[in-house]
Amino acid sequence: MTADISTKRVAFLLTNGVEQVELTSPWQAVVDAGGSPTLISPQAETVTAMNSDWEHGDTFNVDVQLTNANPDDYDALVVPGGTLNADRLRIDTDAQVFVRAFFEAQKPVGVICHGPWILINAGVASGRNVTSFWSLSTDLRNAGANWSDQEVVVDSGLVTSRYPGDLQAFNAKLLEEIAEGKHQAQTV
Repeated sequence: MTADISTKRVAFLLTNGVEQVELTSPWQAVVDAGGSPTLISPQAETVTAMNSDWEHGDTFNVDVQLTNANPDDYDALVVPGGTLNADRLRIDTDAQVFVRAFFEAQKPVGVICHGPWILINAGVASGRNVTSFWSLSTDLRNAGANWSDQEVVVDSGLVTSRYPGDLQAFNAKLLEEIAEGKHQAQTV
């Protein structure tokens, strides 16, 4: 049974190089559960996805440019992976501020694959239980996170997973956390 998130607005933060299935699968899960997803990007008009970081995927329209996005307008945040996407977002100051605002407001956040890099640069990784693509494990541990190699890790509203093979578990936990709403322990 899918969680009902019919009143929830979910921000998807991404840029060029996003792993396509890590965008489309959670997006569809949100839609199927009645939620309203919004694609937010530093890009102004469109983003181009990738399939396995090597092949260009589809192009997606940007709903709101990051500089015009207000975290208060959303109930939850999803940051898909993709090496290029994650590497660009983690050094984007506006992206860091946007992500941090969800933690400060105790809202659910879902991050998959290389996406957890932004948690480090946003200053919200320390003390958190997380997983990610294995190549980020040292970075996350060095930032003070408790990294483990698991399909999905949930820590007070923060949902993380390793790669596309974990999407079914990631989507289920993401919807559950969004349905629960704010989490008292979801802080910086």
